[in-house]
Amino acid sequence: MSAVPVSELSEEKAKQELEKLAHEIARHDALYHQRDNPEITDAEYDALKRRNDAIENRFPHLVRADSPNQRVGASPLETFAKVRHSVPMLSLGNAFTREDVEDWQERIRNFLKLPDDTPLECTAEYKIDGLSFSARYEHGKLVYAATRGDGETGEVITENMLEVYADQHLIEKFPKQLPNTIGVPPAILEVRGEVYMSHEDFQKLNTSRAEKSESLFANPRNAAAGSLRQLDSKITATRNLRYYVYAVGTFEPFPTTIKTYLELRQYLIRCGFTAEPHLTTQHTVDELLNSYQLALNARHLTKFDIDGIVYKINRLDWQQQLGSVGRAPRWAIAHKFPAEQAKTILESIDIQVGRTGALTPVARLKPITVGGVVVSNATLHNEDEIARKDIRIGDTVIIQRAGDVIPQVVGVDIGLRPADASPYLFPDHCPVCGSHAPREEGEAVRRCTGGLYCEAQITERLKHFVSRTALNIDGLGDRQIDEFFTRGLVRTPADIFTLETRDKISLTPLRNWEGYGEKSVTNLFAAITKASKPTLERFIFALGIRFIGEINAKLLAKQYQSYAYWKHSIMLAAQSDEAAFHDLMNIDGIGEKVATSLLDFFKEAHNLSILQDLEVVCQVQDFVQEIISSPVTGKTVVFTGTLPTLSRDAAKAQAERLGAKVASSVSKKTDYVITGEDAGSKLAKAKELGVTILTEAQWLEMIRE
Repeated sequence: MSAVPVSELSEEKAKQELEKLAHEIARHDALYHQRDNPEITDAEYDALKRRNDAIENRFPHLVRADSPNQRVGASPLETFAKVRHSVPMLSLGNAFTREDVEDWQERIRNFLKLPDDTPLECTAEYKIDGLSFSARYEHGKLVYAATRGDGETGEVITENMLEVYADQHLIEKFPKQLPNTIGVPPAILEVRGEVYMSHEDFQKLNTSRAEKSESLFANPRNAAAGSLRQLDSKITATRNLRYYVYAVGTFEPFPTTIKTYLELRQYLIRCGFTAEPHLTTQHTVDELLNSYQLALNARHLTKFDIDGIVYKINRLDWQQQLGSVGRAPRWAIAHKFPAEQAKTILESIDIQVGRTGALTPVARLKPITVGGVVVSNATLHNEDEIARKDIRIGDTVIIQRAGDVIPQVVGVDIGLRPADASPYLFPDHCPVCGSHAPREEGEAVRRCTGGLYCEAQITERLKHFVSRTALNIDGLGDRQIDEFFTRGLVRTPADIFTLETRDKISLTPLRNWEGYGEKSVTNLFAAITKASKPTLERFIFALGIRFIGEINAKLLAKQYQSYAYWKHSIMLAAQSDEAAFHDLMNIDGIGEKVATSLLDFFKEAHNLSILQDLEVVCQVQDFVQEIISSPVTGKTVVFTGTLPTLSRDAAKAQAERLGAKVASSVSKKTDYVITGEDAGSKLAKAKELGVTILTEAQWLEMIRE
């Protein structure tokens, strides 16, 4: 995040930063709401949101369509059925100081045109750190339950929700039917609430997972989210999840006797739902802040995680008038708790390798209690953060827990530094497989280039290798890859293509495995045989080389035409052959970042070994593109400047359809340079080399012949 004050940003810098913030916040939203695996603390996330809001407030005309304030959460996952919420599930604005709470109340008075001395009765209740849900009842019967999703559309979790408990004694569960005691049930009632996991059950779950060598959940919120979003509700039933309700969506007909949030809450309790018991009503800012301080003091005494207090206007008619701004209601706000800190000794730094090859430093600490939780590990984020904070092994470091997410090291007590503590040298090779781990320009993370060789990445790489857009091996999905890898059947890509041969001599053939039938195994082997003759572009993409997606793979295939020529040329370029490197860099659309990543892949001996193994079992097909015969077929052309009628992309696509090769720079191999207005160095280079120069009109005339 930029250190430049918002008041000093130029409009251009503000535009650039809003774009960056939109993408960064969307990424963290997906990690939090979809994957239940946040990389940053709540405090860091809130700081990003505040920065975004401040820039948008100063430059309202720059607000983007993908602004974080235009959406809630993240898009639903693809593994659950989807349902659209009849009333959007909004997120809450945040308050961090007394001034924030005062400003919130002032905005309410101004919006409702109330005198300054008009009392604002508010409720204050714990903000539970869990997973939001919505449940729809029609004539008293549960129709479906769903997650928040992106606020508009959620994931259907009905069966799982029925396994969630409504009380602290784990007896009553979420109601499938509203009780007769409320009289005639409403035609439609949608309740909103939060599913959470107690500290005790969280510890039991992680202990059980550790005994099975399974990955541990970072915190109760992640554990609750992961447990509620199980495809098998029997797993959910074992996790002792609990819930509280706090709001309604559609409610028809709405009882005329209910005038306040307190009365609505009491009605929901009569319907058999459980509401968070720590609720009070207040009339002044001082009273609200007092309830906040009491909750903050009692935070470590609760049996579940809370990360703040939610204030709501009690009168429902005022809530209706206030409505929402962006994706947050005007009538409610969350007063967030501050981060908690403690000091301890940094005993070592471990480097973990993620599934995409990212090297992440983890602090191993002398155990210390922070906010009622014993902490022995903390995130150090990346190489730059270690250097910026000058963190050294043996230091007394400041540990922070914010929002009850993964603890982080926020600083060092220099006064307690040991005399022999030396600056930490971040490794430039993978600690798992020994491959080179470069750091691309502009990137904060080093990544292992081992790819299909590295033990830390191999299963994810294999899943990509067989995926629909890569080799497209039907019947060989994530589950099969995990199972085959665990059993030692598939350890490298080449193993996939010898699977049928080895299965014939196996003591336990696939057909005898649970979940595998004769037909499914026959179909799998047929799909593998078909995939053994991939097109060049699919094969290049399947290798999972960083920055080489489907588009770049096709650009490479189009340039080199055959697997043999591609491999030979890139190997030469990796060995610093100037001509081969120039040919690679001259491919229009292939930039330095892509080229560097490709060359890094070819510089690793074990990657070349994987390619050699694949050459034995695969027959990679030459690139084939339907080309219209024309005067420019086989010619190399370069476009420069602004063309009068054609966009640059349209001109390139047209040239390629006619069989021309479009290059990004001028060389002796260039046949034509097509120029427009403001043509610069490329035009000068063409003149220097004596390359034929054409205007757009001359080019169009030529290709019409």
